[in-house]
Amino acid sequence: MKKIFALMVIVLAFSSCKKLQDLNTNTKNPLVVSGESLFTGAEVNLFQQMVTPNANYNIWRLIAQQWTETTYTDESNYDLIDRTIPDNHWNWLYQYVIKDLDQSSKIISSTTYLDDPSPAVKKNRLALVEILTVYSWSILVETFGNVPYSQALNIENLSPKYDDGLTVYKDLIRRLDAAIVQLDPLYGSLDQADRMYYGDVAAWLKFANSLKLRMGMLLSDVDPVFAQATVESAVSDENGLIASNLDNARLIYLSSPPNTNPICDELVASGRHDYIPANTLVDTMNRLNDPRLPFYFTQVDTSSTSEPKLVYAGGIYGESNDFTQYSHVSDNIQVPTFEGLIFDYAETEFLLAEGVERKFNMGGGSAKDHYNNAIRASVSYWGGSEEDIKSYLADPRVAYSTAPGDYKRKIGFQKWIALYNRGFEAWTEWRKFDYPVLLHPPRAVSPVPVRFTYPVEEQTLNGSNYATASAAIGGDLVSTKLFWDKH
Repeated sequence: MKKIFALMVIVLAFSSCKKLQDLNTNTKNPLVVSGESLFTGAEVNLFQQMVTPNANYNIWRLIAQQWTETTYTDESNYDLIDRTIPDNHWNWLYQYVIKDLDQSSKIISSTTYLDDPSPAVKKNRLALVEILTVYSWSILVETFGNVPYSQALNIENLSPKYDDGLTVYKDLIRRLDAAIVQLDPLYGSLDQADRMYYGDVAAWLKFANSLKLRMGMLLSDVDPVFAQATVESAVSDENGLIASNLDNARLIYLSSPPNTNPICDELVASGRHDYIPANTLVDTMNRLNDPRLPFYFTQVDTSSTSEPKLVYAGGIYGESNDFTQYSHVSDNIQVPTFEGLIFDYAETEFLLAEGVERKFNMGGGSAKDHYNNAIRASVSYWGGSEEDIKSYLADPRVAYSTAPGDYKRKIGFQKWIALYNRGFEAWTEWRKFDYPVLLHPPRAVSPVPVRFTYPVEEQTLNGSNYATASAAIGGDLVSTKLFWDKH
C-alpha cells in the first residue's frame, strides 16, 4: 500500500511539474515559421530602416541637409556616436533584414508546396528573396565600405572577417544577374507575402534591372570597364527598367498602428517637434520657384503686422530652431498611409542621363531628354501640373543646356532635390557627384560624413578584424572616402 501511495505521489508530482512547464510555453509563438512570412517581415523591416526619421536609426535626411533639428542638434552636427547610430543601422540590417532573408531562402528551398506543383514558382520566390538581399547588402557596403560578408551569417563564427568592399559589391552584382535570369513572369511568386509588388514578377524584373543600373553606375569612377558592362546589360535587358511612377519600388502603409508610415509615427504620433525642413534645401527651391515647394513643405507667416505674409522658410541647418518660426514637413508626407520608397522612376531617368554623359550605350535618348524625364517624373509624382513642369524646365537655371556647371553639377543638383525624403539615396548621390555644396555647421564635430564609422560593438567584440578593416580602408573615420567615391 505504501508503495502504491509513493508511486501516486511521484506521478502526481511529475504531472504537476509538466503542467508548470507548460506555463512557460508561448502557444501563440510558432516553433516553425514559413519562408514567406520571414520574407514579409524582412521586407517591412528594410523599409522601416530606410524610411524612418528616428534619430537613433536614420539621420540621412539630416546629413543630406533636407531636414534640420529644433532643440537637439547633435545629429545635424554629425554626432553619430551618442546614439550609437552606426551600431543600430548595422544591427538592424544584419539581424532583422539580411539574416531573416537568408533563413527565408533556406526554408523556401526545403519546403514542398503541395498546392503548387510548378518548380518555376519556387524559383521565382527564391529569386525575389535574393534580389532584396542584394539590395540590403548594397546599403551596408555603401554605408561602411568593407563589411563582414562571406562569414557574416555563420552563427558559429562570432568574429567574422571583413571582406573588401569593391569585391563584395561586384559579387552582389553577380548574384543579381543570377537572380534576374531565374525569374519567369509567366508564373507566380510570393503574392501577398510581398508587400512591395505583391508578387508581380514583371515589376520585380524592372526593379532588379534598375538596381543593377544604379550599382553599376556607382562603380563608374573606380572600374569604368566593369561599370559600363553592368550598366549596358541592365539597360538592354528585354524586361526593362522602372519606366513610370507606377513601377516605383514602394511599400504602402496602413491607417492604423502598428503598420503606419514611420514618418507619421515620429512626427505626429510621438507628439514631438524635433524636425523642420533645412534652409539648405528650402532656400535653393525658393530661388528656383520650384513647383514641388507646396508638396514638400508648409508655409509660415513671417509678417509682423496683421497682414499675413506666408513664405517657405527653412530652419538654419545645424542650429537650434524654434519650431513655430519655420516651415514644416508637408501634411501629405505625415499621413499614416503615405508610402515609403526605395527606388523610383525619377532616379532611373537621372541614371540614364548620367550614363549618356559617361558615353555608355543607354539605348537611345540624350542626356537632356533623360534629365527632363527625371524632373517631369518627380514633379508629377508629388502632384505638380504639366504647366508647372514646362515652366520649371524652361527656367535657364534648370534647363539642361543652360544650368550652371558640368553634367555632374546639373544632374547632382536636381537629383538631390528630387530625392527629397529619400535621405540615404540623396546622401549617396551627393557623395558621388559632390553637388550641391552642403553647409558646414559651426559646431559640427566633423566634416559632412562620407561614411559611417564602424559600430562600437565591433571594436570590442571583433577587435582584430575591425582593426584590419579600418586599416584597409584608410582609417575608421567619417571622412574616409569609400572605394567608389573618387572625387
